[in-house]
Amino acid sequence: MSAIDDLFADLRKTGRKAFMPFVTAGDPDLRFTADLIRRLVERGSSMCEVGIPYSDPIADGPVIQASYSRALDREIKLAEILRMLRGVTPELSAPVVTMLSYAIVYRRGPEAYVREAKAAGLAGLIVPDLPVEEAAPLAEACRREDLSLIQLITPTTPHDRALRIAERTTGFIYYVSVTGITGERTELPRELVANVAQLRRETALPICIGFGISRPEHVRLLAPVADGLIVGSAIVRRVAEAGTKPREQVLTEIGEYVSSLLAAMEP
Repeated sequence: MSAIDDLFADLRKTGRKAFMPFVTAGDPDLRFTADLIRRLVERGSSMCEVGIPYSDPIADGPVIQASYSRALDREIKLAEILRMLRGVTPELSAPVVTMLSYAIVYRRGPEAYVREAKAAGLAGLIVPDLPVEEAAPLAEACRREDLSLIQLITPTTPHDRALRIAERTTGFIYYVSVTGITGERTELPRELVANVAQLRRETALPICIGFGISRPEHVRLLAPVADGLIVGSAIVRRVAEAGTKPREQVLTEIGEYVSSLLAAMEP
């Protein structure tokens, strides 16, 4: 049982859903990232997803792309990010996962990266550009360290392939709500609820929905069918304002925004 398995077991006992904010490591700097993670958990986030900046976007929209560019322009290093997380995770009541390109894992070596992630207090990895056909070495390394390997299913994933992904996934399935890139949207696809309901009939894994979620009405629509919701671009956009506002003000504003979404998750 990983920390993520324990989290969803506890949530199910009380009928609650997971709220998972996404933040970019090192934007505007790692001290702010650490403070933001703390604030998000204090506000009631169930889990935090930390993006490891990478130069080649995978499915990232312009807001997250820009945050990665800002962090990379400051020459942020993976070792520095893991060191920051190692200092923060012991303080938290919520697990932390990283989203990163498989190129970063490959350069380190799957076993070496997983050991470093475990030492940093991480509970899982999201590797969106890792094909399920090539996931076995990383999945085995994660299994040995009780880390979850979270994989993505999209609206265009063929049915048989979605089932293979679900079989290889641990922790939870990351269900991409829209066809395309990350980013805030005014409306979500009408078929989204039905798609997730269909997937739920075919897997016992928790299903968390991400991409495009930014408003309380999105949360109210999706919370009944999902086990968790992931919010990224709307938070990263607010972080971008840290350069023009006092940092405590930005942290407070993001905390209030997250609280509004958490309130919408209440039954």
